Amino acid sequence: MTEFYELSADTLTGQQQSLADYKGKVVLVVNTASKCGLTPQYEGLQALFNEYKDEGLVILGFPCNQFGKQEPGNADQISEFCEINYGVSFPMFGKIDVNGKDTHPVFEYLKDELPGTLGKKIKWNFTKFLIGKDGKPIKRFAPTTKPADIKKHIEAALAA
Repeated sequence: MTEFYELSADTLTGQQQSLADYKGKVVLVVNTASKCGLTPQYEGLQALFNEYKDEGLVILGFPCNQFGKQEPGNADQISEFCEINYGVSFPMFGKIDVNGKDTHPVFEYLKDELPGTLGKKIKWNFTKFLIGKDGKPIKRFAPTTKPADIKKHIEAALAA
């Protein structure tokens, strides 16, 4: 069976990134979109990253255009939008699919490990997955779960 640290993904700048580089960190994986009603969550995600990055939190953003075509931009447009509008400094990855036959392996793995209310499907943009320092998925959060509401789970994972 695949482990989280065996996976990799292309960054927004097109470089292959091994998730093994995040060993020992608490990781929050989020499928994102720039034109979604939930897009302001970028602000809360960045606040979490700022607050906990020195303690070992990393947030990984994965843009996805599968829900209402709410991430139409290319890599440069996505990067510029996130930086200018929300000051995003956590790692962002290339646009991917999170459902269907072209589901990215990272989301295939996370959905297998932590199915949601729709089973092994992602419901919408800003679904979040918390992964412990050991690379084991801890909890899945609904798109509408505000980043601030995840704090206690992040703190528990950091303390573990």
